[in-house]
Amino acid sequence: MLTNRHIVILGGDARQIEVIDKLIGLDARLSLVGFDQLDRNFNGAVKAKMEEVDAGTVDSVILPVSGTDKDGNVETTFSNESIKLTQGWLDQTPEHCTIYSGISTAYLDKVSHETNREVVKLFERDDVAIYNSIPTVEGAIMMVIQNTDITIHHAHVIVLGLGRTGVSLARAFHALGAYVKVGDRRPEHIARAVEMGVDAFYLKNLADEVHDNEICINTIPALVLTSRVLSRMPSGSFIIDLASLPGGTDFRYAKKRGIKAIITPGLPGLVAPKSAGRIIANVMVELLQEKFKEENQDDA
Repeated sequence: MLTNRHIVILGGDARQIEVIDKLIGLDARLSLVGFDQLDRNFNGAVKAKMEEVDAGTVDSVILPVSGTDKDGNVETTFSNESIKLTQGWLDQTPEHCTIYSGISTAYLDKVSHETNREVVKLFERDDVAIYNSIPTVEGAIMMVIQNTDITIHHAHVIVLGLGRTGVSLARAFHALGAYVKVGDRRPEHIARAVEMGVDAFYLKNLADEVHDNEICINTIPALVLTSRVLSRMPSGSFIIDLASLPGGTDFRYAKKRGIKAIITPGLPGLVAPKSAGRIIANVMVELLQEKFKEENQDDA
């Protein structure tokens, strides 16, 4: 149980509703900031403005999966108000206060260092990333069907990055009968792709591999689909960029070439918010209970 633990949920999308429900069930004390337009009331949780939350009583802060922008603002699907996580506010929280986010950002790294508050990055955990790859793959398949006039079966598909999401993508599109090629920098990932029965190449050779591309799915958070690469890609190609903003595609040049390219870093939250939220909620509960237990042991 999380009785008497004061947790602030700061912004987010429909995935956070699953987190809220789970934490209420464990008797946590919740302050919901950025939910004023959500047409639902929660027994055991209070909708509040940032200035109304007593920072000195806050044990944990849960951010959206995207963390903050470069100025500390957070994404708020259920509010039109600007909400910001400031260093001054964090300084007022207890020393044990922990921040939970899907990813970290330069701003989060800075304020956590200056306030000495820990940031836990959920998507760096293997279990979260692997579970989250399930709705990501389903969403990618949906986007391909909606945005192309070809079948996935026998389509030429390139997956960039064979991390935890890339493995699931390559396996799913291969199972649907696509001709899949995987691009990566690491030799062990190249070996894994070959073991999976798909073609593989090193990213340094990407420009030589895109001549027959029909569908390209990028998971790498760095500029890999450059103008040089895109100039060799067929103009009828379709690109899905799943990397965190700003993605790994030169979107300006893609548009100039007539290549349809979209970035969807929050795809699980768009296509399956309930399932994606449950994944986050289950891990959040585990982490919060572990933290609570550690603090109780320290006090003893």
